[in-house]
Parts: sequence; structure tokens; C-alpha cells
Amino acid sequence: MASDGARKQFWKRSNSKVPGSIQHVYGAQHPPFDPLLHSTLLKSTPKVPTTPVKAKRVSTFQEFESNTSDAWDAGEDDDELLAMATESLNSEVVMETAHRVLRNHSQRQSQPSQKTPEPEPEPQPIAEPPVAPSGDLRLVKSVSESHTPCPSESTGDTVPLQRSQSLPHSATVTLSGTSDPHALADSALSKRETSRLDKFKQLLAGPNTDLEELRKLSWSGIPKPVRPMTWKLLSVSLHGYLPANVDRRPATLQRKQKEYFAFIEHYYSSRNDEVHQDTYRQIHIDIPRMSPEALILQPKVTEIFERILFIWAIRHPASGYVQGINDLVTPFFVVFICEYTDQEDVDKVDVSSVPAEVLRNIEADTYWCMSKLLDGIQDNYTFAQPGIQMKVKMLEELVSRIDERVHRHLDGNEVRYLQFAFRWMNNLLMRELPLRCTIRLWDTYQSEPEGFSHFHLYVCAAFLVRWRREILEERDFQELLLFLQNLPTARWDDQDVSLLLAEAYRLKFAFADAPNHYKKSSATLPRH
Repeated sequence: MASDGARKQFWKRSNSKVPGSIQHVYGAQHPPFDPLLHSTLLKSTPKVPTTPVKAKRVSTFQEFESNTSDAWDAGEDDDELLAMATESLNSEVVMETAHRVLRNHSQRQSQPSQKTPEPEPEPQPIAEPPVAPSGDLRLVKSVSESHTPCPSESTGDTVPLQRSQSLPHSATVTLSGTSDPHALADSALSKRETSRLDKFKQLLAGPNTDLEELRKLSWSGIPKPVRPMTWKLLSVSLHGYLPANVDRRPATLQRKQKEYFAFIEHYYSSRNDEVHQDTYRQIHIDIPRMSPEALILQPKVTEIFERILFIWAIRHPASGYVQGINDLVTPFFVVFICEYTDQEDVDKVDVSSVPAEVLRNIEADTYWCMSKLLDGIQDNYTFAQPGIQMKVKMLEELVSRIDERVHRHLDGNEVRYLQFAFRWMNNLLMRELPLRCTIRLWDTYQSEPEGFSHFHLYVCAAFLVRWRREILEERDFQELLLFLQNLPTARWDDQDVSLLLAEAYRLKFAFADAPNHYKKSSATLPRH
């Protein structure tokens, strides 16, 4: 239990500028209010959209397991196999199979490596996270998940997702220059990535891109060469930023770019007017605080971000500019600028080498894609940020169901979810993860129905429980909050994000069809 003295020390330390100290997480123009004092808002929480599970016939677990024994391999037809399997099974059978796979993988990972191993069945290659297309419900097929309990914990406790140290690094298009001792595994993964890239190119080259197929393919990550076009097509909305028809895209791009720069011409000169000067001043202050600094602080980039944020604020008076929105520009800009540079390291990108006309196009594309993202979560940034208030409350109740021990530990030390999870919702975890991981995360968010608004909740729940061991080891309010505001993710890569997404999808699968899954009366997640 935190003492009054500890809390006073915490708030005193919060106001300091010492690196590593607890930082304020409230970035809105109007600080969040206490949910307990505004219960009427929380009572109006909308129901989470559900996805019905088709149960054409009832199958036994043994029958399902034998019919889908290869669905966990990294073959080219894994998505189709899972679609066929889950279409004909009820949720209990699917979840039982998923948990058995996770247990089997955990046992394999816990076995010590031998110099002269005994003959055993051929190991399965690392599978990608599940494909989760719109209107379809697929089971989680991540054999990269390892559920290793803490020695001090009882076997009855819910065991969180842990990253296995023996897993090889995934050879992805977005990362390069990494050496891995598992040469054979690298070779197989490289061939797989090449095959996936070919699938993307084939899909994008058609006269009319099948957006549903593109979402399925993108859930497990998008190769860097095709990411800019894929993001523009998916772009977080029903119809995307670009049309599916290839012939219509050039005209659409030209029209949207012309429209954006008409806004600039009409509105940007008013940035120093009395009515807008506070908004512009706050934007001007916030941009230098963003990362990656080496990119953001280049004068041309700073000017681009200022224009994008100011125009968006002027055109959306219901919310105006709120701190946190500025971070959401970065992933789009980085993805689009990297299309015109050979640099793998974003910090080394020199925008002065990019032609002025190309930069103009990138600026307009970034503005429109960010606008479409914010259209789905704008209640996060209106007065008092009610969208975030509701999501934090939903996260708290969800965690209380999936890991009651962690929830009780936080509550017992008087740590409130709003104190750490507000930033997770306000900045979509961008302040918690490296930029490369955010971009990989957004590949899936743009493939998921309501990825930024609904699926993000499950990602945050999985993210919190991921640190279960460390949270339970902390016995002090101040140290707990320091840890939760400075999580050790600097060395995370695509593999970590894939495991996080797989666990989040498992939670969504378990809870999305339970209308009362946020309530104490609902059933808990099956233990494994």
C-alpha cells in the first residue's frame, strides 16, 4: 500500500526534469477527469462490436487436430487452411486447439538444446500471427508464444506471454544487416518473405485490387517495398485513401494533393492570428520533442509537420490540436519518405536529397492518411477526451478478468490505470515502442476492422500482462509507476510485436463475442 509520503514524493519527482523520472502523461488541452466523478460518461460506453462465429457442424477436438495438423506450418496456404477449419468449428474447439499448440510449443522451448540430439519429428518453422480479415474470425496460430511461469508463482495463476530467448530473429524486409546463427532458418524465412512480397506485388498489380485479400495478407506484416501503396489503399477506413481501381489512382492522388495545398493557401497564413496563435504555438513547441529527432529536426520536416497539424486542427474545431496527435503523423511520413531513399536507418534519412515535388506529394499523402486515422478515434481528442476515458476503464476491467493477480497488485499499491494507460491510448503506444515496432503494429491495425479504436484495447491488455513478472516484483507505488512509464522495449523487433499481436488476437477471440466480458460476472479467460 502506498503511503502518503510516497505519493507526495512521486508528484514532486513528476515535476522535475530529471531523465528517468516519472513524467506526466496527460497531453490534452483539458486534463482528464476522474472516471469515478463522471460515471455518467462511462455508463454510456458503447458495446464492443462482435463477430459471430459460424458453427456449420460440431467437431471433436481430435478430429479438428488431425484435420489441421499442418495449419501451424509456414506454408503458402496457411491462411486458407485456417479459414476452412474455423468456419466449421465452434469457438470452444478452436480455443482448445490454440491452447494445446501454445502448450506444446512451450514444452519444446523449455527443453535444453543437445549437441547430439535424438531423432525427433521435423520441427515446424516459425509461423506468422493469425490472419484476421474483416468479417472473419480466425484462431491464433503463433507457435512463437511461450508461456513460462515464474518460479515463485503457483500453477493456478494466469501465465502471461513471454518471449522465448531461443527463438531466432525473423528475417523481414523492414530489418536488414542482422546476423543470425540459424542459417537454415534464415534461408527458409528469406524464401518465405520473398514469396509473400511476390503475393503482394501480384495483388497490387491487378486492375482492381481485392482489398479484402490485401487485408488478410497484411495482417502478418507488410514488406517494406509495398508498404506505402498498401497503407494508402487500406488507410484505416472502409474505402481507403486510394481507390482499388489502378486506373483511377493517379487522378485521385492529384486531386487530393491539390485539395490539401488549397487548404494551405487558404488557412496557413492565419497561424499567427489571435484566434489561432495558441494552437500554432503549441504545435511549434511539441514538434521538437518528437522522435526520431535526427529526422524531425530537419527544417523541411519540421515545416511539413507544422503545416499538417495546423491545417488538421483548423478543419476539426471540435477537438482542435491536442498533444499526442503530433505523434500520429510520424509513421505515415516515415513510411512514405522511405519509398524514395535507400537508407534503412530513419535517423540517417536526409530529406534535402528528396526532390521538392516528391516532398509535396508525401506531405499531402501523410495529411490525408492521418486524417482518416483520426476520423475513427476523434472522440479521443475532444473536450476532456471521453474516448480515452472509456477505453482506459474498459482496459482496467478487461485486465481484471484475464489476470486478476496483476490487477489486484496494481490496485493494492494504489496505481490507477489512468496514470499509465492514458498515454497508451493517447499516443497509440508510440511512446512505449520503437518506431520500427510501431510501423509493424500499424500494418496489423490497418488490416483489422476498427484496429486503432477496438483492437488496440486488446493489444494494450496483452502489453500490460506481458510485463506480469516485473510488475509483481515491484512492491512500491513509485517504483511500479516508474516501471510502467519506462518499459524496457528499446530492443524490441518485429518478432516481439508479432507475439504481442498474437496474444492480443487470442484475447479478442476469447472475449469479442461475450457481451458482458468487461463485467465481473463474466467467465475468465481459460487458463493454460
